Formats: sequence, structure tokens, C-alpha cells
Amino acid sequence: MNGTGLVLEGGGMRGIYTAGVLEYFQKEGIHFPYVIGVSAGACMAASYLSEQPGRNKKVNIDFVNDKRYLSYMNLIRKGELFGMDFIFDEIPNKIVPLDIGKIISGPEEFVIVTTKCDTGEPMYFYKEDYDDKTLGTLLRASSSIPFFAEAVEHNGIHMLDGGIVDPLPIVKAESDGLTKNVVVLTKPRGYYKKPSKISNIVNYKKYPKVDERMKIRYKHYNDRLDYIFEQEEKGNIIVIAPSADAGVGRTTRNRDKLEQLYELGISDAKEKCQAIKSFINE
Repeated sequence: MNGTGLVLEGGGMRGIYTAGVLEYFQKEGIHFPYVIGVSAGACMAASYLSEQPGRNKKVNIDFVNDKRYLSYMNLIRKGELFGMDFIFDEIPNKIVPLDIGKIISGPEEFVIVTTKCDTGEPMYFYKEDYDDKTLGTLLRASSSIPFFAEAVEHNGIHMLDGGIVDPLPIVKAESDGLTKNVVVLTKPRGYYKKPSKISNIVNYKKYPKVDERMKIRYKHYNDRLDYIFEQEEKGNIIVIAPSADAGVGRTTRNRDKLEQLYELGISDAKEKCQAIKSFINE
């Protein structure tokens, strides 16, 4: 595929930074022929590709203090920290409808990354693999964090968060023919993952292959990060990353902090806007 790709990291509530970046892209009419997203990155991409300005902010900030969206009560009652039915069914279908038809019929390729539970390998879903009834299922699978959400079944295959095995899917974008890419990170430059204390103490016994990948996830993430910055130096990638630490974590519910991170995404995208437009048109 020719053109410039857009690669979107996940990160739970840190994805609101990506929402701000994509909001500015919409405002400036910046489009990409290929978008690949993981977890929250895939979810933010959906509203961007449906061309619904403001939707990501409404969904991810306005509802953040709704217990149906994110609460320990969800974890106690359903074994999931985020209310997956509420987020992937009620909101997009009833409360803040997502224009799935626009995504499906749009010219952009939209690739969603998940982890196949029995093998611990990544699965990539292209537009030809889903329709208006199954897109939400794949977005949910891509966002289902081990220990905090159940695996999602699709066509007999059980899947979890794509970030377990391919949190920064730049190599996939390149293998699909995108030699130039814009990569949106959700942590500031200088951040590198450390070994997970939880994964070294608690085994994810239900899916041993997933457990294996979780234990080495930090190495894979850091290697990909190094690769991204190497390609940035060569002029093949433009990186957009938070220019400041807004103090937002994967499960942050503080509206003020989330709004600050959202506005930071808009500001950082504005700063890179002309460079990106030139990059796309080279």
C-alpha cells in the first residue's frame, strides 16, 4: 500500500492523548490511507475514521466517573475493571452512536490488533475481516486486558488485548507496505517499560502462552520503541508523544487531568501539523 500510515498505541485512559491528536487531525483534514491501532488506540481511531468530531472526548471523559464505565464494583461483580458491555455496546449503539457505516465504507484501511489466547500470537483484522456487526467485537477484544476483562470470542477464537504482543505495531504497518508512518505514543519520550511485578508474581494460568508473552512484554515494547526512534532519525517516521507528563495512568478517573492530557494532544498535534502535511505529501 502506498502513502503514509498512522500507528496508534494503546494505554487505557492515556489514550485520551491520542483522542486529542486525532481531533486536531480531523480539524485540519489530515487523513491517512492506512490506520492500525491497538486497544485504546483502535478505539480512538474508530471515532476518527467515522468523522465524528468530539466523540472521543465525550465517550472517554464525560462518562469516566460513571460506575458503569470504570469502577472496582465492575471488577467485583463481573471480573472486569472497565464496563465492557457499557463501553462496547450501550455507548456506541444507544448513548453516543458510532457511525460504523462510515468506517466500513470509508477509503482508509483500518487494522485492529488482538492477541490470540491459545498461541500468544498477534492477530490482525482488516476491513475485509469485519462488518458493522463484528467491528465492536474486535475493538472489545483488542481492549480486553488480562485479569481485568474476559477474553472475547470471535469465530471460535478467543482473544485479548493486542498490546500484549504488539503494543507498537510499526513493523506490521511496514510489512503492509507503509514505508512512511506517523506514530502516536501515549507516554512522553524517555519512557521505557520495566518488568511487570504482577506478571512475575501471578501466573495467568488460563492461557499459558499469553502468560509467557506478558512476562517479556516489556522487552518487546522497548525494542520496538528503540526501532521507532531509529526510524525517526532516518526520516521514515514522525513521532507524536506527550510533551509533558499529565499524571494520567491506565485507569485514571480525574477529569481535570484527562482534559489536560486531551488538550495536550491537540497542542502537540498542532506543533507537528506542518511537518506531517509535508511528510504526507513528499
